[in-house]
Amino acid sequence: MDTERKIELFGVLAVLLFGSVLGGFTVYQTMDDRVSSLEHKVSNLQDQQQVVYINGTKDEKALVSLYQQVEGSTVSIDAIGNQVSQGSGFVYNKEGYIVTNQHVIDGADSIDVIFSDGTRKKAEVVGSDVYNDLAVLKVNKQNLKPLPLANSTEVMRGQTAVAIGNPFGLSGTMTAGIVSAKNRNIRTEGGFSIPNVIQTDAAINPGNSGGPLINIHGKVIGVNTAIQSSTGTFNGVGFAIPSNTVKRVVPDLIENGERQHSWIGVSGLDVNSDISEAMNLSTSTGFLVMDVVEDSPAEKAGLQAGTRNETINGITYTLGGDVITAINGTEMTGISDILTYLAEETEPGDEVTITVIRDGEEVEVPVTLASRPQD
Repeated sequence: MDTERKIELFGVLAVLLFGSVLGGFTVYQTMDDRVSSLEHKVSNLQDQQQVVYINGTKDEKALVSLYQQVEGSTVSIDAIGNQVSQGSGFVYNKEGYIVTNQHVIDGADSIDVIFSDGTRKKAEVVGSDVYNDLAVLKVNKQNLKPLPLANSTEVMRGQTAVAIGNPFGLSGTMTAGIVSAKNRNIRTEGGFSIPNVIQTDAAINPGNSGGPLINIHGKVIGVNTAIQSSTGTFNGVGFAIPSNTVKRVVPDLIENGERQHSWIGVSGLDVNSDISEAMNLSTSTGFLVMDVVEDSPAEKAGLQAGTRNETINGITYTLGGDVITAINGTEMTGISDILTYLAEETEPGDEVTITVIRDGEEVEVPVTLASRPQD
């Protein structure tokens, strides 16, 4: 497995929930301690305006205006359980629905939503989706102004990205940067990967979870969810769930309280040059099936797992299994393509035709998709 893929799929992803313990390190302090330690650092900055370059020109006014445009639509969240954990969110519609991360409200007995005017409202959980790390809350408040959702497929590397949220309990914090990459995969607590995730260098930290990543026009391009870090604080790489995922998932959460996800039931690795050579493949792309889950759609359809272990350049692979190259005629270069296609083009119960390379021959296998298991 190449280094970039290891980072994308298996790197330490510190969720941004203020109060979480992850990866063997603690990324929280008590609220009073954290605010006290930061107070002197921010006291001299409160009246300053952040400067960024937009379209090649220095433009403070654009960001000042942007913050004024969206501040009433972003919220802080106190999730009260064994401890008070803090996150962020934003107004989804005028009916009082608030979007945040699932990990922000996980295990909470009581949830408060705090608006920029200081209003604090009790919230109920309408629905959550651990596989996309999204949740919807409901509050009773009038005159709400929703944030519009952008088309995240149109997001481009290099465009301005602005995060607004509640890092370290410092509500109303705005940071700016760029979209540094697209189409990342990050692992969730559900054990699956979220596809098409947006990468940004806009500073996001514990407490930013669930808050919006917006473009210069005030539209949400993503929901801040995780950082790549060994310390629990921002190191220049943050991740946001794309707005198009929000568009697909949130209506189901509002209507049904959950989101069903299409599932094949295989695990493996993207094909690389070593795998291609060892299996004498005619391609250097695709997804090698190493294991097939018992009683899964893949097993029922007859997809084949690896049959032998082989160590190449110090890495042990389970070789000999099917190599997925297409679904319904659409080329699959690896797991990212598969996850994206299943999420955007299918529903549980659909029958798809999976094209695989098996023993050097191209074979088409009909597979009836199921819902991902909940455990």
